[in-house]
Amino acid sequence: MTMSESPPPLNLLLQLGALRDRALQADSLNALSFSMANDLYPLLAFHQALVFAQRGKRLELLQVSGLTRPSEDSPYLVWLQRASRWVASQVPDAAPVWLTRNSVPPPADIADGWDEWWPEGLWCLPVHARDGERLGILLLLLEQAPPAPMQQALPTLLDTWGYCWTALSRQRRLFRWGLSRRQGLLLVAALGLLLLLPVRQSALAPAEIVSRQAQIISSPIDGVIDQIQVRPNQVVEVGTPLFSLDETTLRSRAEVLGKEVAVADAELSAASQRAFDNPQSKGELTLLEGRARQRRAELAAVQAQLKRTRVLAPRNGVAVFSDPNDWLGKPVVTGERIMQVADPAQPAMLIQLPVADAIALEPGAEVTLFLTAYPLTPLKGKILETSYQARSTDDNVVAYRLLASIDDASEHARLGLHGTAKLYGGRVMLGYYLLRRPIAAVRAWSGL
Repeated sequence: MTMSESPPPLNLLLQLGALRDRALQADSLNALSFSMANDLYPLLAFHQALVFAQRGKRLELLQVSGLTRPSEDSPYLVWLQRASRWVASQVPDAAPVWLTRNSVPPPADIADGWDEWWPEGLWCLPVHARDGERLGILLLLLEQAPPAPMQQALPTLLDTWGYCWTALSRQRRLFRWGLSRRQGLLLVAALGLLLLLPVRQSALAPAEIVSRQAQIISSPIDGVIDQIQVRPNQVVEVGTPLFSLDETTLRSRAEVLGKEVAVADAELSAASQRAFDNPQSKGELTLLEGRARQRRAELAAVQAQLKRTRVLAPRNGVAVFSDPNDWLGKPVVTGERIMQVADPAQPAMLIQLPVADAIALEPGAEVTLFLTAYPLTPLKGKILETSYQARSTDDNVVAYRLLASIDDASEHARLGLHGTAKLYGGRVMLGYYLLRRPIAAVRAWSGL
């Protein structure tokens, strides 16, 4: 093919510059391919323009001039898939190639379609990236070879198309593996079989080390905390004073009742002496005697409360509570929890499993606790008991309460330590394991 040595006309260069500007304005690969297939028509009166993208060893039809992207498998498109592979093999490098029906005889299965659908000539314009990788190819169906000025000036437009194509398809090319249809189906089948693999269901939940033998110490009466006589985590024995309530009000009440008892006894004694001389005084004896008994009963009740102001340890163990300063001077009511006495020799895991992460668990299920203080020394155990009713925790999370044992009691199993527990349930399919939460969310949203 003879190329003209004279520079291309200024009008042609201006038109090609406008096409480069349109290519640079494209915001997607589809927009770029549409420009490639249609914007050259004022310069070359082609029958049809076809834009193909290189997908490994095969070509994908992106655009046909005058049409949107074809999506149906018509006889022409089926034949075009075979013809495009043969045409691409006739374009070995980045230089445009002019093919005619007679100069390069096509194979028999392509020649019939060429005679039916294509004109005499075919101008093949490959689009390459800067590193030489072929991105696609533009086919222009012409009756005769393009003029020499066009052949001389068009490579600069091809470079612009390659630059824009690379920029617009960068993310897509990261996932372009060049797989055939059969390989893609095999990959999908392999992924489907992988989702059927049985895996062990598990869940994560916050946990704390507590004692299996712990007794709650509560306030025996209404009052105000006067003194905390033990320190947090202090070892106590049976009878060790734990805390005491303020006795000022009760002692004042006891003194008043003591004087009222003395007054009632004096009135009863005087009435008894008068009863010997005055028969009317005998009727007062029963009333005064009852009043004296009432005052003695009230005094005995207050004295009993005074004895209960000092709380002693009911068993051996460790006193577990918060800072003593948080309790001093604090009003408490009967039954309000103050502390607990726990046996550190029988540690256990107290697990708060959120409802959103709940799985099917039975007593005896395995648990692994990763303590925050000792993340490299996990503790093993088994579920001892589970609650059927979920309750709100201190963090306002609705959770189930689970108690698990600790198999090998180590020095790290200290009361009060926190961590994350991993609970193991039964075996389920990998697909169910991965999609359980999304399925539950969809069902909650849709109500199905």
